Amino acid sequence: MLSITEKLQALKIIPVIAIDRAEDILPLGAALAGNGLPVAEITFRSTAAVEAIQLLRSAQPDMLIGAGTVLTREQVFAAKAAGASFIVSPGFNPDTVQACQEANIPIIPGVNNPTAIEAALAMGLTTLKFFPAEASGGVAMIKALLAPYNQIKLMPTGGIGPKNIKEYLSIPGVIACGGSWMVDKALIKNKDWKEVASLTRSAMELLEG
Repeated sequence: MLSITEKLQALKIIPVIAIDRAEDILPLGAALAGNGLPVAEITFRSTAAVEAIQLLRSAQPDMLIGAGTVLTREQVFAAKAAGASFIVSPGFNPDTVQACQEANIPIIPGVNNPTAIEAALAMGLTTLKFFPAEASGGVAMIKALLAPYNQIKLMPTGGIGPKNIKEYLSIPGVIACGGSWMVDKALIKNKDWKEVASLTRSAMELLEG
C-alpha cells in the first residue's frame, strides 16, 4: 500500500480549495478527477469544509482528499470523521500533530525554517509543507534547507502557479506542490466547471511537457 508521501509524489499537483458552498465540491471534484487530478485539499478556511469533505468522499470514494488549514485538534477529528485521508496545517503545532498521531491520520505540517523542521523531525515527521513558499524565499530557500536536511520531503505551497511549478518540482526532495490556480475562488463562485476542467488539463499537460 502506498504511503501518503508516495501518493502525493505520483500526483505532483495538489489543488488547494477554499469553498463556501459545500455542494459546489461535487462538480468541482468531478472536474478535477475527470481531467487527471484525483486529489483535493479542502481547507478549513470556511465552515463548509467538513460537509464538503463528506460529500466528496461519498461521490469520489477513490479520490485522495486532504483537510487543509487545520489549526486545532477538534478540526483533526472532524476532518477524519468526514473522510479526509490526510491533514495539512499552515504551521507546526505540536498539539495538532499529536492529535493526528492519536487519530492515526497522516499530517503534513507547514515549515519554512530550520527550527520548525527540527521540531517536526523530533516528532517523527519527514514529509512537510513549505509555506508560504514564494514569500519564504522560494526555490533558493528550499535548496538551502534541503542541504542540511536531506532526509525530508517538501510540498511547497503559496504563490505557485503554471509559471514556476516546474522549477519547484525539479528540486530533488520536492514531492508535489500545492496550488489554487485551477480552483480559484472566482471560478467556484461562478460555477465555471468547464474552466476548472480546462485549467486542470493544462496543468497535467504542463507536467508532461
